[in-house]
Amino acid sequence: MQIFIATCINNFTILLMMSARNISLQMALLLVAISFYCVADGLENGLARTPPMGWMPFERFRCMTDCARFPRDCISETLIKRTAELLISGGYAAVGYQYVIIDDCWMEASRDETTHELLPSLERFPTGMSSLGDYIHSLGLKFGLYHDIGEKTCMFRGPGAARHFDLDAQTFANWGVDYVKMDGCYASDADLDRGYPAFGRALNRTGRPIVYSCSWPFYKSQPDYSIISQHCNLWRFAEDVKDSLTSVTNIMTRFSSIQNLLTAHSGPGRWNDPDMLVLGNFRLSYDASRLQMAIWAVLAAPLIMTNDLETVRPEVKELLQNRDIVAIDQDPLGLSGKKILQWRNIQVWARPVRPVNDYGESSFAVAFVNLGGFGVCPLCPQTFHVLLSRLGLQSSMGYWVVDLFNKNHSLGFFKPKDKFITRVNPEGVTFYKFTVGHSY
Repeated sequence: MQIFIATCINNFTILLMMSARNISLQMALLLVAISFYCVADGLENGLARTPPMGWMPFERFRCMTDCARFPRDCISETLIKRTAELLISGGYAAVGYQYVIIDDCWMEASRDETTHELLPSLERFPTGMSSLGDYIHSLGLKFGLYHDIGEKTCMFRGPGAARHFDLDAQTFANWGVDYVKMDGCYASDADLDRGYPAFGRALNRTGRPIVYSCSWPFYKSQPDYSIISQHCNLWRFAEDVKDSLTSVTNIMTRFSSIQNLLTAHSGPGRWNDPDMLVLGNFRLSYDASRLQMAIWAVLAAPLIMTNDLETVRPEVKELLQNRDIVAIDQDPLGLSGKKILQWRNIQVWARPVRPVNDYGESSFAVAFVNLGGFGVCPLCPQTFHVLLSRLGLQSSMGYWVVDLFNKNHSLGFFKPKDKFITRVNPEGVTFYKFTVGHSY
């Protein structure tokens, strides 16, 4: 609680100082910002003020444990160290990717018989998790681990956290863990509702700052996001992402079907998690890779890659390290976007971002998605015309527009009554920032 209060007070002070420097900024904007920063603090641990960024092996490497036959692909100390080093040498960490999170299949099949503590696989993690965490920290990165709230983990079926919340939380703290992904297999509805808040409290009692990622709502038929957002820094709301465009668009559809509910409970310290970035693997085209990157940024989603950083193609690496798009995702307003328009096969997704002008009007990031499947040429590029006012861009000060996929190339200045035209590849996206006039 003390960390939370300090965070709120500091943010409140910063906002007041901003107001003092720019006295014309409307009081309404100040009050909205204060309420957003200080009421929406979720887990009350002061963490994840912007969506976490990092890497996780699961969708790319799954639960491969046969290091004898597949030494490069098995979940092991070797893979984790190699990836951590590539985050640094490959330039990913410089953009913001900082968490190295080991998913399921890292542990032994049973707990220590005497202490009942979790044990890492002796064969695949011979130096232990504390040593591995120290190595990751020595690179300036942060260390994450997977666990399960129930009796067993989902894939490996190793020991879950049930009946060992305080012990496991303290074990993670002793190992230097900075991020816990808590899955929800082998648990009843009642176990989920009791367990997730209880484990979050156990993490806080360790005194170590640990980001808490929950799969809680995914396992509920009617999740209560008002409660979930009080106990988790981020939460999965949809199915596991797969290495396919269909999977990505299914998650988009799920989000848009409940977007008013989801966006009402997200913000600094608490984020909707549509799951990992699968670009850089086998099945997404370049256009589909752009699509996932853009929509995840609009959603203010955690940017957690799942790929082999040694084999990511240069053009996909450039997407993952696009600083302009990462800046949209990490925008300090912390406001999640939504699907705002659909016309035939074209969807428009938009998110308010900085800067904000003297009149309290925000800028916007806007993505135009062509899902294909319409007209005489369903897999052709589509040209889309729309008035800015129809997108909700109503400022009389107008907007300067840049292409976020083209090094912020300027497209000029537009007023709400002006028509904006974009041409979108099939199963692709275009992505622009509309910077409001008279902003600072």
